[in-house]
Amino acid sequence: MPSEPTIVPVILSGGSGTRLWPISTRERPKQLLSLTAEETMLQLTARRASGPRFGAPIVVANAAHAQEIEEQLGHIGAAAQALVLEPEGRNTAPAIALAAVAAGGDATPLLVMPSDHVIADVAAFHAAIEAALPLVAEGWLVTFGIAPDSPETGYGWIKVGDEIAPGAHRVERFVEKPPRDRAEAMLADGNHAWNGGIFLFRADMYLDALGTHASEMRDAAETAMGQARREGKRVYPDADAFAASPAESIDYAVMEKAERVAVVPVAMGWSDVGSWDALHAISTRDADDNVCGGEVVMIETSGCLVRSDSARISMVGVKDLIVVASGDDILILPRGRSQEVKRLLEAMKAG
Repeated sequence: MPSEPTIVPVILSGGSGTRLWPISTRERPKQLLSLTAEETMLQLTARRASGPRFGAPIVVANAAHAQEIEEQLGHIGAAAQALVLEPEGRNTAPAIALAAVAAGGDATPLLVMPSDHVIADVAAFHAAIEAALPLVAEGWLVTFGIAPDSPETGYGWIKVGDEIAPGAHRVERFVEKPPRDRAEAMLADGNHAWNGGIFLFRADMYLDALGTHASEMRDAAETAMGQARREGKRVYPDADAFAASPAESIDYAVMEKAERVAVVPVAMGWSDVGSWDALHAISTRDADDNVCGGEVVMIETSGCLVRSDSARISMVGVKDLIVVASGDDILILPRGRSQEVKRLLEAMKAG
């Protein structure tokens, strides 16, 4: 009986994380922070893809974060087999191409995960991986569809087609971030899942799909890696070669175009922690529905998320606020409007 293949985790850690400003910044994005547990988001991601089924991870990241990533992974005994440091961000499809080349470009299964997501039910995640592996061995590209619990307009969706293996279905189509009425209809029909951006496929099958649907991207990644500078586990792809790659997400470049694309629907307590509201929703709350971090004093206050890494925050008689202090920066806004942090940052940049 053939041995089961070792799965190589690919951890995408190039994001800037500015939606959780002021705690998360470009210099220290949210994947490097402890937001939902004592360990950082990056450490939690690495842990959920560790054990006898998994090899050492390949991490694709910003060079500015290399030392901290190495230290954080070292602290949990999950040192990367390669730390691929992008010369510039070109979106997820080229980043994954770099990792596929780093993995050898062969039949190795790659489990591609963003570094800043939460998965509460790791056992369910592992069961979904096992359900996907037979199709992966046959060359399918598999995505994991998150069981939706609300008509979310901030995520892409997946229409789940016919079952082609136990627990795995053909992707009927990918749906762009929908308007509210469309999201409500998809939630009601029960045949759709959220697109969580987690994938499992063979390195060679991904590179083959790139060659078919985005050949410039594959050529740029292979050339950049062929001309890369290496310092121990750190890999610095050639900047000029990588700059020739189109900047596209894996969904646009590959998943929406390839023929053999499958989805494994799974309910695993997933969140992309994409806003302060999302963090409030998944965090442990006190009897007054508050989430607190740092030195906080509250009287007759409810429904708030309050966090400080330095200053003491005192609140009396308020409800449903987000208050976050980091250094000289303080964010205050009503719960339900934390997606507007981006507007704040744009306003501050404009002066």
